[in-house]
Amino acid sequence: MAENKDPRRFLDPKVLSKISRLDIVARLVVEGFVTGLHKSPYHGFSVEFAEHREYVAGDDVKHIDWKVFGRSDRYYIKQYEEETNLSATILLDTSESMKFKSDDAPMSKLEYGSIVAASLAFLVLQQRDTVGLVTFVDQIQEWLPPSSHPSHRNLILNTLNSLKPQKKTGLGKIFHEVADRVKRKGLIIVISDFLDDARRIVSGLRHLKYRRHEIIAFHLMDPAERHFPFESMTTFKGLEELGTIITDPKALRQSYLEEIENHIWELKRGCRQDRVDYVELLTSQPLDITLSQYLATRAEMKLA
Repeated sequence: MAENKDPRRFLDPKVLSKISRLDIVARLVVEGFVTGLHKSPYHGFSVEFAEHREYVAGDDVKHIDWKVFGRSDRYYIKQYEEETNLSATILLDTSESMKFKSDDAPMSKLEYGSIVAASLAFLVLQQRDTVGLVTFVDQIQEWLPPSSHPSHRNLILNTLNSLKPQKKTGLGKIFHEVADRVKRKGLIIVISDFLDDARRIVSGLRHLKYRRHEIIAFHLMDPAERHFPFESMTTFKGLEELGTIITDPKALRQSYLEEIENHIWELKRGCRQDRVDYVELLTSQPLDITLSQYLATRAEMKLA
């Protein structure tokens, strides 16, 4: 990923314009960003003024703005922003396999995942909660602790912009380390292609759940990885220290697809058992549609 590109490219207008209209941003889900972490409802008003609205019967008269009444001879209520305390940490896999991009994909898994990370960080910061970023391979590369400071968005974008995929994935190990280091209960967002042993992955996610974190696992896959469309003799170049072979893909297709389905099934089963949200994202899919649909579904579940 080139370092001289504008980091603002991750804030894809099509993505953000679609997501920003969801109920979670409109504060219809008062408890916070898609997780239900804010267990107690936030009644009343907080300390930060937002806007005025016209008084209606039943409103508490102590919130009438008498200065506005004096100027307009009409009653208006001071409205305030809801105060929340969500702490989100985004874990982004930057291992070598994440740089894969087939001819049918508009971008690599790492580029796609970086847009997901930037968009979700933008949403969390927009609702004035804190968000951090952790990039990792088989060990942690960058650790930006959660913050809501105005400059934090640029720090996250600059970190995403300078990513260089390398080495092998070590997901289970990383999850255990994050579980030990993140003491405060919060939201953990994992963005990865999950190319590791499913049992180790689920074990690490279970450790995070034991620490009472809410978890969303975004499983990124290139369409070629998911559907194996190859027909003629093909050169397969291994990533993460694997070799290169030339073979007839027809001889591999059935066993490959079975292996992929089994891997996904194990991940889904483990996530379901531990109440982890599992979301499969293909890098050929329009992110503004797939991500907004997921967030809207989560918002509806929290309102139900």
